[in-house]
Amino acid sequence: MQKKDCFYLGKIVTKYSFRGELVIKLDTDEPELYANMDAIFIEMGSNLVPFFIERSLLQKGNQLRVKFEDVDSETDANALLKLDVYLPLNLLPKLEGNKFYYHEVIGFTLKDTKHGDVGTIVGINDTTAQPLFEVQQGAIELLIPMIDDFIKKVDRQNKTILVETPEGLIEMYLE
Repeated sequence: MQKKDCFYLGKIVTKYSFRGELVIKLDTDEPELYANMDAIFIEMGSNLVPFFIERSLLQKGNQLRVKFEDVDSETDANALLKLDVYLPLNLLPKLEGNKFYYHEVIGFTLKDTKHGDVGTIVGINDTTAQPLFEVQQGAIELLIPMIDDFIKKVDRQNKTILVETPEGLIEMYLE
């Protein structure tokens, strides 16, 4: 399994017991969807290594306590601490309407109600307080805030997102 075929699920944050149990902090708004998994992939170096789950228990909102097969001691568990956890993309629940996964809209055309085609979404910047569409229009890169009120329609079939941006936002880049 390659990382490009997976999505980030969370990080192993702590040990739970001396018997090899670990706690994964899930990076999701719906942790209950991942409470009964059979296996996950753990990033070890540049590889994703499959680990099979003997048992798991959702606790404290987005924390999942897990017991992996063949991880039976504190020493075994220590080797997995602070590592990232992934699942195959095909296990992501399908989103509808104007909700989308960041990776899903890369390559979509961003259209504005006033300006028409703005450009192609080449990335999402989520390191700022408000996530931003990174849109390429020729040699110009535009950063458009991903605000729910701006997003009018996500059209998966035609690979477009229609936005209604405030006066002057797009013009600021094109002048």
